Amino acid sequence: MKKERIKALITLLDDPNEEVFSSVENELLKERVDIVPELEEAWENSLDNLFQERIETIIHNIQLQDIFIELKKWLKTDHSNLLQGVYLVCKYQYPELQLSNITDVLSDLKKEIWLQLNEHLTSLEKVRVINHILFDNHKYSRNTNRFLAPENNFISEVLTTRKGNPISLSIIYSLLCNQLGMPVFGVNLPKNFILAFMDESGIVEEGEIVDTSSVMFYINPINKGAVLGRKEIEYFIKQQKLEPKEEYFLPCDNPVIIRRLFNNLVNAYENKGDENKKKEIMHLLTLFKNYEQPK
Repeated sequence: MKKERIKALITLLDDPNEEVFSSVENELLKERVDIVPELEEAWENSLDNLFQERIETIIHNIQLQDIFIELKKWLKTDHSNLLQGVYLVCKYQYPELQLSNITDVLSDLKKEIWLQLNEHLTSLEKVRVINHILFDNHKYSRNTNRFLAPENNFISEVLTTRKGNPISLSIIYSLLCNQLGMPVFGVNLPKNFILAFMDESGIVEEGEIVDTSSVMFYINPINKGAVLGRKEIEYFIKQQKLEPKEEYFLPCDNPVIIRRLFNNLVNAYENKGDENKKKEIMHLLTLFKNYEQPK
């Protein structure tokens, strides 16, 4: 749509006729997020409350629509990129967020860890280095006081506050490990979320895991990176009265991780009584309804 036509449509947003407004709104919602600056400029130049409210609603709906489109694209073509997936989750709450806001913090952490690593360290020794920097030096920890807060699922926020939940802390941990060349991946364990440090010989093409014998050990970031064996996971599953499944011991793929973040957000907004945000997240979750983790 030409810029002049967009501006002309925006000027009609204060029309008291609901049919006119609805028609204008539908036309603007056909556009991508690129038109948001035009809408924001119009908002700033107006003192009309109705006009401003309508613009705010349209901007939000365009941004939500854009996330839906980008997530759909990610699922089809780019789901091997976990960082892009978690970035799109963050953009739901922080639409102006830049990817660099996340990558810059991760880069600093990666550099700090890298300076203390060397080729002679064992896998366990490398994990101890990461644990020391993340949990002792930078004080990353469980957000005990606000465990159900939505912010715990937005990685950009967790990197700022250093408070999160099992899955957000695990994502940060695994992203750092992967950037440092360590095969550490998320395990979708119910009522927790942990990591598996893999033997590279057990990983075949496209990251597919052969079997649980490829897991060297597990890491629990919510407990300061405690190292666990299979028996500890089995005990946890029994303690939680869960039906044992092989998937609780193997890395999951990235769409499973993003789906779990969104499920957490549904619960978080329900807990806050925010039905609008809950419905919006459930709309994004429809993209995952036909998704099944490869066997």
